[in-house]
Amino acid sequence: MRDSTALGDWGSGRANIEVPVDLDGVAIDDFALKPFCNMQGEAALAGPCRADYSNKRSEMCFNRRYTLMMTEAVSWLPRSGSLGSRGRRNRMIAYARAALVVVGLGVFGGVPLFSQQGVAAGAISAGKPDKKADAYYTFAMAHLYGELASAYGNRGEYVNKAIDFYKDAMKLDPDASYIGEELAELYVQTQQLERATAQANELIKVNPNNAGPHKILARIYARQIGDPDQGKVDQAMLKSATAEYAKIVEIDPKDVESLSMLARLYRISHDDAAAEKAYRQLLVADPNGDDALTGLAAVFADRGDMASAIDMLKQAVDRNPDPRTVTTLAEFYEQNKDYNNAADTWLKALPLTNDNAQVRRHLAATLMAANRPDEALKFLQELSQEDPKNVELQLQLVELLERKGDFVGAHAALARAQAVSNTPQVRMAEAVLLEAEGNGPKGISVLEGLMAETKKSQYSDPERGLRIQVVELLARMQRGANRIPEAVASFRMISELNPPAAPRVEVEIIETLMATRDFKGARAAADAALKKFPEERVIRLEHASVLANTGQYDAAIAELKALPNAAKDRDTQIQIAQVQDKAKRFGDQAKTLELAESLSNSAPEKQVIEFMRGAMYERQKNFEAAETAFRKVLTLDPTNAGAMNYLGYMLADRGVKLDEAHKLISRALELDPGNGAYLDSLGWALFRLNRLDEAAAELNKALLKVGKDPTVHDHLAEVYSKQGKMKEAIQQWEASISEMKAASPAELDQDELAKINKKLEAAKLKSSGKK
Repeated sequence: MRDSTALGDWGSGRANIEVPVDLDGVAIDDFALKPFCNMQGEAALAGPCRADYSNKRSEMCFNRRYTLMMTEAVSWLPRSGSLGSRGRRNRMIAYARAALVVVGLGVFGGVPLFSQQGVAAGAISAGKPDKKADAYYTFAMAHLYGELASAYGNRGEYVNKAIDFYKDAMKLDPDASYIGEELAELYVQTQQLERATAQANELIKVNPNNAGPHKILARIYARQIGDPDQGKVDQAMLKSATAEYAKIVEIDPKDVESLSMLARLYRISHDDAAAEKAYRQLLVADPNGDDALTGLAAVFADRGDMASAIDMLKQAVDRNPDPRTVTTLAEFYEQNKDYNNAADTWLKALPLTNDNAQVRRHLAATLMAANRPDEALKFLQELSQEDPKNVELQLQLVELLERKGDFVGAHAALARAQAVSNTPQVRMAEAVLLEAEGNGPKGISVLEGLMAETKKSQYSDPERGLRIQVVELLARMQRGANRIPEAVASFRMISELNPPAAPRVEVEIIETLMATRDFKGARAAADAALKKFPEERVIRLEHASVLANTGQYDAAIAELKALPNAAKDRDTQIQIAQVQDKAKRFGDQAKTLELAESLSNSAPEKQVIEFMRGAMYERQKNFEAAETAFRKVLTLDPTNAGAMNYLGYMLADRGVKLDEAHKLISRALELDPGNGAYLDSLGWALFRLNRLDEAAAELNKALLKVGKDPTVHDHLAEVYSKQGKMKEAIQQWEASISEMKAASPAELDQDELAKINKKLEAAKLKSSGKK
C-alpha cells in the first residue's frame, strides 16, 4: 500500500472536497489513486500551499504538487499494454479532470496556473520515468488545458498550451492515434477547421480504417452543409460528409449514430433508395430504437407512399408514443385524407402535450373533416371560451353550427367574430351562412359590397390572394342562384387577377354551363379551352367529361387513355370507370375499378373504389352485391354519409328494411345537414313508411336545395298522388318530365321517362274522373 505522505507534507490543512462523478462515464473514485485520496477514500488536498498564494515560493509549491501527482498517476498505469489506446486515453482523461479540481481551487485562490518555471512538456522526465509515462503525463496536460480552454471561452493561452502539449505527446507516443484525434477535436472547438481537417487526414493516412478521424471529418463537413429546410445546401460539403459517414459505417456497420446521420444525408441528397437501405441497416443495428422507423416513414412520405409511411410511424408510436411521433402520425393521416384515424391520433396526442391548444385546434378541425361534429363542437366551444377574441375559432364555430343546422348558434358565433373584427373573412362567412339558410341573394349582396369596398387599381400579393377568394365564392354563389352570365364574368375576373389560374377557371366555366344544361355552350367552351391549353391535364380531363356527358363515350375514353401514364394513374382510371358507368358498360367498368383499386394505397382511396362498385351493382339491379359493397364501406368508415344515404335510399326504394333505411338516411343528414340528395332520400323513406305529411315536407326542402330535379319532382308527385292531391301530383310529374327531357344524353333514361309519362297520364285520367 502506498503512503500518501510520499507526496510531501500535506499536514493538518487537509480539506475534503466533492468531485464531479462523470468522468467519461466513470466516477473519479473508481480511478483515483491513493495520493489523490484521504483515508476515507475521499479526494483530498494538503495544506501548506494554501497559506499564501501570492509569493513565488507558493506558486512553485503548487506546481510541484501537481507534477508529483501526475508522476504518481502514470506510475500506476500498466506497462504491459493490457490497456488499449482508448482505455489509456480514458484513464488519463480521468486523471486530468481530477487534477482540474486541484487546479480550480488554486485558480479560485488567486494562483496563476502553472508558471513557466513550473510544469512544462517533458518536465516529468527529471525523475527519468520511461517515455510512455512522459506521453501519458503530456497528454493529460494537453487534455487539461483543452478543457480549461473550453471552460473559459477558448482563451488563447490555454488553447496554445493545449496544442503544444498535444504535439509533444504525439512525438512521445506516435502510435497513440487518440492523441491526434483530440488535437483535431481541439482545432474544431476553436474553429480552426483547416488545421482540424489536415490533422484528421494525416491520421487517416496512417490508418485508413480508424473510424475516429473519419468521424471528425464527417462532423466538420456536415456542419458546413447549410440549411436544407431553406433550400440552401452546399453540395460539395454534402458529398464529402456523406462519403465520410459511409466510410464510418463500412468500418463499423453497427455504429447507430453514424448510420442515422448517413440516412439523413441521403435524404437531403434525394437518394431515397440509399436512405431506405441505411435506415433498414439502422433498424437491424438498433431494433429497439425509433430513429429507423421514423426515418423510413419520412422516406416513404417523400415518395408519396403514405400507407407505408403511416405503417412505420404506427410501429414507432406503439413502441414509444412521444409527442413528436404521435403528432407526425396524425398529420400523415390528414395528408392521406384518413380523417377518422387522424382525429383519433390527435386525441392520443392531447395527454402527451398537456392539452396543448394547437393540438386541440388540429383535433377540432380533423373531427369536422371526419364528420364527427358533436365531438368537434365540444373542443371548439372550449377553445373559443379560453380565447374569445380569436376570430378564426369563432368562424370555425360558425361553419360547424351551420353544418349542424343550428343557424341561431351560427349567427351568435358570427356576431362574436364581428364584434372583434369584421374582416373580409368574417363577411365571407356571413355570406355562406345566409346562403345555407336559403337567403342566397342576400349573401351575394354581402360579397358584392365587399368587392366594391376593397377594389383597387393595384393589389399586394396578400390582397390579391384574398380578392381571388372573394371572387371565387361570389361566382359559385351566383352559379347556385342560376345567375349564369354573372357567374361566368366573376370566374373570368380570377384569370385577370391570377393568369396562371386560367386553365382552372376555364374548367369552372365549362362546369357552370353544364350545370345549366347548356351543353352546346359547354362543348364550345371545352373545345376552345383545349385549343388554348392543349397540354393542361385539367383541361383534357374536363374535355373528356363533356364528351361523356353528351353521349360520346368512345371519344371520351380515348382521350382519357391518351393522357400521360394513364394506365398507372388512379385518378384517370376512375374517370374512365365513370364514363363506362354512363355508357352502361358494366363489364368494362368492373375491370377498370379493379385496376384503380390496385393503384389505391390508403383506406379512403379504397373506400372510394368500393363505393363506386356498389353504385355499379345497384345500376345493374344486383342489389345484394350492392348492399354488401356499401356495408363494407361503412365498416371501413362508419361516418361515411354518402354510403349511408345510398344504402338507405336503395333499401327504401325497394321497400325493404325500411326502419334501417330511415335510420341510415337520418344519420347521413346529421353528418351533412341540408344536403339536398339526402333530404330527397329521407322523404322517399318516409313515403315508404306511409308518413306522407313528413315526406312531403322533406321533399319540398330538397327542391329548395337542389332546384329542379326530375327524381325529386317524381317522388313528390307520388306523395301528393297518395294523399289524393291529384292536381299537385300532375304538376310535379310534368315538372319531372320537363327536367328529364332537358337532361344531357348521358343522363336521359328513356325507360324511366316512359314510366313517368305513364304515371302522368293515369293521374290525368283519375283527375278527370275517367277510368
